Amino acid sequence: MAYSVNLREIILGMLMEVTEGEAYSHVTLAQTLEKYQYLDKRDRAFLSRVTEGTLENLIQIDYIIECFSKVPIYNMKPVIRNILRMSIYQLKFMDSVPDRAVVNEAVRIAQKHGFYNLKGFVNGVLRAAARGMDEVSYPKAEDNPLEYLSIRYSMPQWILKSWIDQFGFGDVEKICASFQTERPTTVRIRTQNASREEIISSLASEGVTVEQHPYLDYALKISGYNYLQALTAFREGWIYVQDVSSMLVCEIAAPNWGDYCIDVCAAPGGKSLHLADRLKGSGYVEARDISEHKVERMEENIDRLNIINMQAAIKDATEFDQKSFHKADIVLCDVPCSGLGVIGKKQDIKYKMNPTRQEELVRIQRRILGVSQNYVKPGGVLIFSTCTIGVDENQMNLKYFLENYPFSLESIDPYLPEELRSRTTAGGYLQLLPGVHDSDGFFMARLKRSTE
Repeated sequence: MAYSVNLREIILGMLMEVTEGEAYSHVTLAQTLEKYQYLDKRDRAFLSRVTEGTLENLIQIDYIIECFSKVPIYNMKPVIRNILRMSIYQLKFMDSVPDRAVVNEAVRIAQKHGFYNLKGFVNGVLRAAARGMDEVSYPKAEDNPLEYLSIRYSMPQWILKSWIDQFGFGDVEKICASFQTERPTTVRIRTQNASREEIISSLASEGVTVEQHPYLDYALKISGYNYLQALTAFREGWIYVQDVSSMLVCEIAAPNWGDYCIDVCAAPGGKSLHLADRLKGSGYVEARDISEHKVERMEENIDRLNIINMQAAIKDATEFDQKSFHKADIVLCDVPCSGLGVIGKKQDIKYKMNPTRQEELVRIQRRILGVSQNYVKPGGVLIFSTCTIGVDENQMNLKYFLENYPFSLESIDPYLPEELRSRTTAGGYLQLLPGVHDSDGFFMARLKRSTE
């Protein structure tokens, strides 16, 4: 049976959902690829690349459009704006697509969506861009560092300004460059039913490129596979996709045999599953989340990986659970955050976040920390973590917590590889920066409850 779909129409639909609606790109793209799973590999790759690439480079693309358009980008009709965006991406970043085909298809789509009177505008802007792309003048780092970084790496200036104040221009450019660099998938190997050597051999036999991660011996970087779920190691539960930053959270938690653990904001569940594995069938891990759908997904993973000492539960981390008072040896508090440390995996986060929303998140984080500390036994441990970079959500929240609750920081050096140890890790916390460290952007701290 033959199927006929217009790939650029599908891409336009996804861009509209993400840029004009509330949808997140990784969710929208996954749903679209599932819907059009009958498409061949090349077409699916085109859908992914143009959608992700357009969003990844959105600020630079808008800058280019305004070099060739008399109409400011945000005065355009949303459909026209996104037709131009996805077309400019193809013209600048995809040599395999003929310029003429890009322009003609953009004009046709504009007309199909009822913008017959604007097809000349679309045609004119794109033809001018195709001719003059190499002559576009970009801001220079020495003249305006903030504008240079924003246009070059498509990062909002308010984020960059905050980071430069904290980390300096050099490290911030490394962070931004990392977000636009394709990285292998990081997986945690599980040796309950197969040895490390057998797992690596299985992956290699299926054409997967395997590289040892430098931080943890059970972390691997894999690439060159087509469909992860088809790999024997995945189907058998020998590997679990998890960034090494998330694994390090469980390293510094350092559970002991028989420990009772509560993960208050657990979804998608990687840290809880890791804790359960480290407990080797002993103790208990309760993985909580407010979302019924996410809890169901965690339950599926518990079953798939045959975890016997873990359970997922629907619970709101902002509401006190009296039954859990002083019950846990370890509480994982990976609070909701801006997610700016994982922009490389979720490009549109940087456009959807703003200072007001970030301030709201800080208040939510403090509320969750205040509730969750009640569950830690005297002498027990609370692990505070986020997948973001920035003092407001991390160091300032840590300071607030220490000033208001009977906890003290403990050195995390004993749990970390030597290359990650520093003055701050000796003091109890670690800020990972993508591009500077071989990981996502992540913050983690180990806090011990007073026994008094």
